[in-house]
Amino acid sequence: MPTFLSGLTGSFAQKADENPTVAMVEAAYVAAGLNVRYINCEVAPADLEGAVRGAVAMGWLGFNCSLPHKVAVLSHLDELAPSAAVIGAVNTVVNRDGHLIGENTDGRGFVEAMLTRADPTGSRVLLFGAGGAARAIAVETALAGAAHITVVNRNRERGQELSDLISSRTPATSEFIAWDHTIAIPDDIDIVINATSIGFHPDVDAHLDLDVDTLRPGMVVADVITNPPTTNLIRTGQARGCITIDGLGMLVNQALVAIKLWTGKDVDGSVMRSVLEDLFGTTA
Repeated sequence: MPTFLSGLTGSFAQKADENPTVAMVEAAYVAAGLNVRYINCEVAPADLEGAVRGAVAMGWLGFNCSLPHKVAVLSHLDELAPSAAVIGAVNTVVNRDGHLIGENTDGRGFVEAMLTRADPTGSRVLLFGAGGAARAIAVETALAGAAHITVVNRNRERGQELSDLISSRTPATSEFIAWDHTIAIPDDIDIVINATSIGFHPDVDAHLDLDVDTLRPGMVVADVITNPPTTNLIRTGQARGCITIDGLGMLVNQALVAIKLWTGKDVDGSVMRSVLEDLFGTTA
């Protein structure tokens, strides 16, 4: 009998052939010959505790949590990985003989994707957004060696909170800029990251409010959007000679990290990337 992995979702569940994460992880398991499954389950907020206890009772290796469970699940865990404790949210839970460990693989996945194109050590980063993805990316990028992170966000309170978190809980320094005007990228910035939903399908024509003339050749430009992979930001960055990183890399790498945590095995990320490219298209 296979050991099951579960994705605990919030307000809705998707069929396996409609859920890109299920499709790519299942494909990776098949390619690796692992006798493991990844299934998607709808869990209402009121049922989260019961679902977690059920996962332990049935011997699952672990599970993913999506919104709105990423913070609520913390009270049902026994331990947090160091970066997850700083982020204050988890998207991955590992079951070690009934001992539940909370991890956050979103930021680690982003950093792993970035390392294929650039080293963040000593870099100065400008980050658009202050939500869950931005928080995970900011913390992990800082822990990976970024020297300074400028947080740009429309909500001042949320943006300042993230900037303060970076400064107080990671080795990096940080500042907050209110996003109430067109943002010009400062000359000393090495990496620009869009961690907002701007450009996500179906609003594919949406643009970040930034001065594209301040994007420079050789600058790293990254976008967390997966659908479509080639966002306006990625396309503009490519046209201006930037090193671009699309959202598929983050999605694949966060799954690679989670699968290794659950199974102890390394699987082929190119298999997962191929599945996503079939679903969403490719980026040049």
